[in-house]
Amino acid sequence: MIALNDLSKWHEQFPVLDNCSLRVHESAVVVVCGPPSSDKSTLIKTINGPEPIHRQRAR
Repeated sequence: MIALNDLSKWHEQFPVLDNCSLRVHESAVVVVCGPPSSDKSTLIKTINGPEPIHRQRAR
């Protein structure tokens, strides 16, 4: 299972993921969709590990 609770991520001072939560059960198939520049790739990279998770708002 993949579980995220209140995930946040910023690029400089701009929030791109703000308190995102999700739960994906084993064997589930999930599609991440949205308009261009809605940071779908940032979410996936953060889940996979190449992008760090921010626990506090960037200053």
